[in-house]
Amino acid sequence: MRWNQQSTLEPASGTVTTGPDAPPAELFGVKGLVRSVRTPEFAGVTFHEVLAKSALNKVPAASSMPFTWTINPYRGCSHACVYCFARSTHRYLDLDAGQDFDRQVIVKVNTPEVLTAEVTKPKWTRELVALGTNTDPYQRAEGRYSLMPGIITALAEHGTPMSVLTKGTLLRRDLPLLARAKEDVDIEISMSIAVFDDVLQQTIEPGTPTTTARLATVRAAANLGFNVTVFLMPVMPKLTDSMDHLDTALRSIKEAGASRVVYGALHLRPGAREWFLEWLEREHPELLPRYRRMYSTSSYASKEYRAWLSRRINPLIDAYDLRGSADDDYPMTKRGDHIRVGAASSTAAQAASLTPPAQQALF
Repeated sequence: MRWNQQSTLEPASGTVTTGPDAPPAELFGVKGLVRSVRTPEFAGVTFHEVLAKSALNKVPAASSMPFTWTINPYRGCSHACVYCFARSTHRYLDLDAGQDFDRQVIVKVNTPEVLTAEVTKPKWTRELVALGTNTDPYQRAEGRYSLMPGIITALAEHGTPMSVLTKGTLLRRDLPLLARAKEDVDIEISMSIAVFDDVLQQTIEPGTPTTTARLATVRAAANLGFNVTVFLMPVMPKLTDSMDHLDTALRSIKEAGASRVVYGALHLRPGAREWFLEWLEREHPELLPRYRRMYSTSSYASKEYRAWLSRRINPLIDAYDLRGSADDDYPMTKRGDHIRVGAASSTAAQAASLTPPAQQALF
């Protein structure tokens, strides 16, 4: 099968920032700035278009991540999820982890071309490449820049398997392309859906598609033969961990045609922690003391809470036949090593012994 999909960046319409408000030629220490753009379609968001020197990012050998290579065509994310672990990475650009992360989006406009050059090299070993490990490749900016078709094509045409994790329903645009690519390379698709309450979802993830729209995207991918994983993450104490919420979530996921669920309790790293607690104080002040206690000494939920959550959710996962090989809380201990805690062995002691891995910011 030969690939003819072409990805070219057409001249973007919009307002180019110039004059005294224009960013410097080196944007916040990032070289390669082409221009900064604001458009009516993305009110309040500024896109900083940069030329990247590389597309593939190698994950450090010591990382607990189960993949070696990542691609992140965007930095910052208009999904604006208040709990997003990647918020602190914007500080590397001298931007804040709050509104700047949501509204100042770095776009690596030449990613498909640079990637094509990299995977064409004889030394490229065709290891799996993970997309969506830091910021979402199908956030709203992708509707403007259309970088993913060229990325998918470059990987598929050069025999490279890939995984895609997203909250974006724009994935549906590329499902036919991904289905054709799956004839030649392994492709994993995962959809992140954390909240099954419409009011809560719109306050805590204000820039994301609705839960209903994401479930429809899961169904569309499943109908094309993909075994879709749903990331039920993060599960948030007293917000999304009730039996009613979890049962509704897992039933809806099953009805959408997903093959398995991966879940995990909320973790709050610096950057995300401050932004989330500010939101909590505004929206659910009665929960603020509980969260301050739970996350006072660690970015992760307590072992006791994770054990409690495991006892609560694992029977539901089994009841809805959504158990995969890595579906327990914080399942990865080292690259390629998955712990499976089945219904028969998912004891509180085992769940409490799971140590959350350190997670690097992946660019």
